[in-house]
Amino acid sequence: MNDPRELMYTKDHEWIYYDGEDAYVGISDFAQQELGDLVFVNLPEVDDEVIAGESFGDVESVKAVSDVLSPVTGIVLEVNEEILEDASLINQDAFSAWFIKVGNITETEDLLTAEEYDRIIEG
Repeated sequence: MNDPRELMYTKDHEWIYYDGEDAYVGISDFAQQELGDLVFVNLPEVDDEVIAGESFGDVESVKAVSDVLSPVTGIVLEVNEEILEDASLINQDAFSAWFIKVGNITETEDLLTAEEYDRIIEG
C-alpha cells in the first residue's frame, strides 16, 4: 500500500497535503484501487467554495461513480487539469494526481495520521 507518511487522511479515503496555508487534496491509493480503472473526474471550478465533509466532485470508474469529500472548508485556488483530461493518472499514482488546491481554509474534518489511516483500511 502506498500512503506517504507526511500526508493527512480522512476516514473517507481522501488525502490532504498542506503547502503553507493552502492545501492539496486527492484520493488515497487504497481508494483508487477499490474503484478500479478511473475514466472520468468531475471537479469544482476555481473560486468555488468547498465545505469540510461535503462532496466537491466525483470520480467515475468502470465499476461505479463515487463522491469525493472535502477534508477542509475553503476556496478552490486551482484544479488539476491533467486529471480532468486523463483520469487514469490517478490510477498510476494517486499521490501525485491531486484534485484541487484549497486556500482560505477555515475548518477541517477530523484528519488522520498515516498510521491511523492504515489501521482503518486494514480493519
